[in-house]
Parts: sequence; C-alpha cells; structure tokens
Amino acid sequence: MRIARFTAGEEPVYGVVESVAGQQIVAAVAGDPLYQGAELTGQRWDLDDVRLLAPVIPRSKVVCVGRNYADHASELGNDVPAEPLLFLKPNTSVVGPGDPIVHPRQSEDVQFEGELAVVIGRICRDVPVSRVADVVYGYTVGNDVTARDLQKKDVQFTRAKGFDSFCPLGPWIETELAVDDLELSTTLNGETRQSGRTSQMIFDVPALIAYVTSVMTLLPGDVLLTGTPAGVGPMRPGDQVAVTVEGVGTLTNMVVSRD
Repeated sequence: MRIARFTAGEEPVYGVVESVAGQQIVAAVAGDPLYQGAELTGQRWDLDDVRLLAPVIPRSKVVCVGRNYADHASELGNDVPAEPLLFLKPNTSVVGPGDPIVHPRQSEDVQFEGELAVVIGRICRDVPVSRVADVVYGYTVGNDVTARDLQKKDVQFTRAKGFDSFCPLGPWIETELAVDDLELSTTLNGETRQSGRTSQMIFDVPALIAYVTSVMTLLPGDVLLTGTPAGVGPMRPGDQVAVTVEGVGTLTNMVVSRD
C-alpha cells in the first residue's frame, strides 16, 4: 500500500495511492494512518490534481547512517566503519517532492545523496534483528543533502546536514516492500550520477534498526536514512535532482539560491 500526504488546495490530508483503469488516483483516509490505520473517507482525486507533500514529518528526528556503502566511503577517502556511523538531521530539514532545496549562503559545495528511507511505525527500543519488521511502517525515498565543505570544516555533521530543506522525502510511503536488493539511482538534470543496489549496504536495514535502537528510542514517524552509494556530487541553483528507489518511486526537487 502506498500512503501519501497531500493537499488538494486546503489542509494537508493523507491518502492511499492506487491505479484505477490505468489512472493513478489518491483516495483520502481519515486522520493519520500511521496512528489510526487507513480508513477511507470516500473522497478521491486524480494524482495529477493534488500536490504531494513530505509523506511524514518525523515526530522527533531523522537518524542517518554514514559510509554505509563501501564505494561511497572510498570515493570520499574514508575507511569503512566497523560499526554504523550515526548522525541526526532535525525534523525542520524535511521537505517534500517538488519542494525546493535551498542552497545556503554559507556553502560552496552542496551535494546530493540519494538514499532508501525507513519510516518507523511504533515506539521501540532495543529491537532484536528478528523483530525489526514489527516496528517498520514502510519505506520512502530520501536525499541526504550535504554541505560537503562545511562537513569537512566542522568535523561534526550537524551544520552540514541540518539546514532547512536538506532532507527531501517522498513521494509516498510504500508499506509492503522487500528491501534486500533494490536498485537506487540519482540523476542530476536527467544525467545518472548514482547507481547502486541496497544489497551493497555494509549494514542492512534490520542490523541498522537493531543498532540504532540499542542507542536511542525511536518514535512513530521517525525516519532512518540508510546511506548512499557512490557518485555523490555538487548541485547548484537551477539544477534538478531526482532520486529513484525501485518499488517506491521517484523524489524530484529543484535547487534554488537563498535570497
């Protein structure tokens, strides 16, 4: 099931994205399905007639994993970590499909990082690998936008990863998906820059969630970004970046300058 958050011109609502007679439609549900289940209201729109929003606004945090693909660690001159390398993005960094990525004045090197994103469905702590499926609500597409020059300058990742608009998510949440070996790609202005598979992760999704929850409690709606394959690179105002995860969809955003 694909769960979208959208607006048809008024307040944001949630809906189920379906294909009917070859046409994609979104059927509204009552409330937030993360907490209430997907109870249809009877309202329906053509998908082209609504504006998709970030499918989830994390209640507390976006947890990110660095250097989780060996080829990406290598391209930046880093060693492969012995344990997952964790950092956080604030929930204020989240934007949706079609929203602008704002190039901050402080950076000369803002880069894309296409990733598989995991949406957590329940409060969880110390989750064993065997029980990870019980706490996952679904999956979406993420872009871990990074001010690479600030990351190198600061050593800590907070500023480089935390600017407003530096965590695009979307276009929706896919609740039924096997993520062991999915194709992941990123294009810049239509040219492929990243191409990898989730099977190349050093630490897979169950291992990551078990590790993260050994450190901190995850809440419903929290998001885990699982790392990016090789091919990251700069993007400038006027560029269009699109991240695609097989079985989920494509997340597209334009880069704009901050006035």
